[in-house]
Amino acid sequence: MKVKKIISIFSVVLLFVALIYGYVLYNKVFSANTKFSENETFVYVPTDATYPQVQKILEPYIENMEHFDFVASKRGYEQNVVSGKFLLTKGMSSFDIVRSLRKNVPVKMAFNNQESLGKLVQRLSSQIEPDSLTLTNTFTDSTFMAENGFNKENILSMFIPNTYEFYWNTTATKVRDKMIKEYRRFWNEDRLQKAKALGLTPIEVSTLAAIVHKETAKVDERPRVAGVYLNRLKVDMPLQADPTVIFAVKKESNDFDRVIKRVLYEDLKINSPYNTYIHTGLPPGPIAMPDINAIDAVLNAEKHDYIYFCASVEKFGYHEFASTLAQHGVNKKKYVEWLAKQGINR
Repeated sequence: MKVKKIISIFSVVLLFVALIYGYVLYNKVFSANTKFSENETFVYVPTDATYPQVQKILEPYIENMEHFDFVASKRGYEQNVVSGKFLLTKGMSSFDIVRSLRKNVPVKMAFNNQESLGKLVQRLSSQIEPDSLTLTNTFTDSTFMAENGFNKENILSMFIPNTYEFYWNTTATKVRDKMIKEYRRFWNEDRLQKAKALGLTPIEVSTLAAIVHKETAKVDERPRVAGVYLNRLKVDMPLQADPTVIFAVKKESNDFDRVIKRVLYEDLKINSPYNTYIHTGLPPGPIAMPDINAIDAVLNAEKHDYIYFCASVEKFGYHEFASTLAQHGVNKKKYVEWLAKQGINR
């Protein structure tokens, strides 16, 4: 009887110890282990990161690192760190955190209306892992550009503004390959035939579209503005596009953050291939990243006999168009007088 009693007591003790151990184990694995107040947050694990680096990244978000380490060790995460963007939600357990750190979350990468390759790579590098320099070097690789008909002045035309899905830790080369693939897809047979009918290449269409885009934000007016520029090209008249002069001023000063609301007469003399007041034809490349609407506005330009246009003081955002220099002079006088009244000098 005594032996049975001892065995019974020992069994109870073992059970009690097992329950305590189970509780401690459960607490380590499944209890909440976050310390951020937001409902969710993202953490970024760089390519080739080590486990100690992950610990440092997670330190601001995890309440008990010992509990996390225990689960990471048991689940083999320490030797199999995954790089990328990962979602953490408030109240996650260590088990959930380790599981989440194996699910790379895609990034919706968006860009539009960038005025230069430099501004574009800044925008991209804020959304994915590769830095601006790496992206620039990859996009302007001489072999790549030669194989695809680009140069440093017109490479911006390769980028079709849209939203693209990448993993945060994607490589610059994969981004470039995706962009050229989308470029080729965009320039389908229909668009290529329309460009050919205008006597323009796709790059030239994008170059003109960038000017149209900068001239007017009114999408219903863009085909008419495009028609004006095409008429000027036909008669070998300088495009005389103020946005190209503004670009030239910014490029010369290497300050694309500068705000220029008014082009001055002295600006029209700037010695730049982008100054379409002193050079005929199109500038060397796009002065900005035209959106799809602007590109299609050029491809489907309105046919008319307008040669001139000037900002309207009656329909703000729109322009007044003219077929003669005399009529343009009347329209321009109204606009200049309006600018003076507004005190806009630059």
